[in-house]
Amino acid sequence: MVKKKSLIFIDTNVFVIDLRYKNDSSFGSNRAFLDYSAAEKNGVTGIINLLEVCGILSYNLNDRQLLELFHYFPVKYGVEVVPSVSHHGPFPPLPLEGILTLIIKKMSFGDALILSNAEYSAAQAEYFISWDASHFKDKTDMETMTPEEFMRSIPSRFS
Repeated sequence: MVKKKSLIFIDTNVFVIDLRYKNDSSFGSNRAFLDYSAAEKNGVTGIINLLEVCGILSYNLNDRQLLELFHYFPVKYGVEVVPSVSHHGPFPPLPLEGILTLIIKKMSFGDALILSNAEYSAAQAEYFISWDASHFKDKTDMETMTPEEFMRSIPSRFS
């Protein structure tokens, strides 16, 4: 059973379903998870995830909307973005050894980059939540689950 107030690292696809795919069959459970995380104030995501969300939505948003998404994303979802950076600041250092170690474990570069950032910048996170949880299982000490699996694992008063 998931402990209350455990830090949760949230992958890109969870946010993309919420922002872009309202008709997705997983939208309801995805939204319930995001609501839970915001209420508990225990969600964290990476700057790489935020940039990935912005890149995906860049085809549908204008310049102003993209900058607003970048800046207000943490408020909209009640998450901390790690490492914290402004769009004018330098890009945070990448843990290359960690990325290569994960690639050696048979991960794609994109997944290795996301997971390495999670482990490096949110080392205290206990859970890694992604609709692609199977890509990350047995590659990290964090427990990997889909949002749906996570919601089933918390005490019923939160579901």
